[in-house]
Amino acid sequence: MAEEGTYPMDIDQTNSFSSNPDKGKTVISAPNPSIGGKSTLWVEKYRPQSLDDVAAHRDIVDTIDRLTTENRLPHLLLYGPPGTGKTSTILAVARKLYGAQYHNMILELNASDDRGIDVVRQQIQDFASTQSLSFGVKPSVKLILLDEADAMTKDAQFALRRVIEKYTKSTRFALICNHVNKIIQALQSRCTRFRFAPLDAVHVTERLKHVIKAEGLDVQDSGLSALVRLSNGDMRKALNILQSTHMASQQITEEAVYLCTGNPLPKDIEQISYWLLNEQYSDSYKRIHDIKTRKGLALIDIVREVTMFVFKIKMPAAVRVQLVNDLADIEYRLSFGCNDKLQLGSVIASFTRARSALVAAAV
Repeated sequence: MAEEGTYPMDIDQTNSFSSNPDKGKTVISAPNPSIGGKSTLWVEKYRPQSLDDVAAHRDIVDTIDRLTTENRLPHLLLYGPPGTGKTSTILAVARKLYGAQYHNMILELNASDDRGIDVVRQQIQDFASTQSLSFGVKPSVKLILLDEADAMTKDAQFALRRVIEKYTKSTRFALICNHVNKIIQALQSRCTRFRFAPLDAVHVTERLKHVIKAEGLDVQDSGLSALVRLSNGDMRKALNILQSTHMASQQITEEAVYLCTGNPLPKDIEQISYWLLNEQYSDSYKRIHDIKTRKGLALIDIVREVTMFVFKIKMPAAVRVQLVNDLADIEYRLSFGCNDKLQLGSVIASFTRARSALVAAAV
């Protein structure tokens, strides 16, 4: 069922409305995976071309597919972390709706670039208000896609609300964002919301195996595991790491993936954690500073990985919670550019306090 205020869509594939090609985000037709040079970005080369190709979130995709098939698609608000299939899903919907007229019937804008009220009043309203030409009995409903809508100013969002109300019969709006709390309630209430969670490791692995086979890559199991781990459920990030690692190394191993991304290797994190838990302050500081400098590691990456390693160590819950909170505070300070040397000292001090607490608990 469509939400209140929406209308059944009447699809006519012979419409020929054309949006200004020089405005907004470029709509890219992903090439056939079997063709294309080495310079082709794999995130576009292997972008799903239909709803059946979308790797995950089948409950959401099936719901949108059913609404599309029944010509009852409402305004949509797709939100969630990057690389989880939001844009790919709505582009697949557009291809299903418009077929050969795909490029003529949608206006795609990146709201982080075009985010002011003038864009809403001019470009969006012009596209929404123009009647689609049709050789059929009824005009077709157009689609406006606003990527990164959470970057739009509040004034632009309020103006967009009025445009949505005025042109609901002729246009559908799809808003895509990472942070739904930055979208005003007036817009949220006019859209059907779908949350795209980070992808499961299984779905990321399956998609990567498909690309690896299609490209004929030499990827070790450890390398594949590293790709999945570092992607954190972001399919775009996983493909970018895979492609960049392939450009740097013929064989994709765990070490090659970590070196390409600049992340500390798991064995390095184990070594650093051992120093933090066993060495004296001065020795630990010198060893960690040396490995950080020698391998070009960022302290904030070390802190993140060490925090995850803490959960693997057997210790009282209260000690673990305090240590994790201390590390989170250090990561926060590092994100604002605080001095690395001072924060490294704070990391060692945090572990020193944790060691003292462990000794006290054992007595």
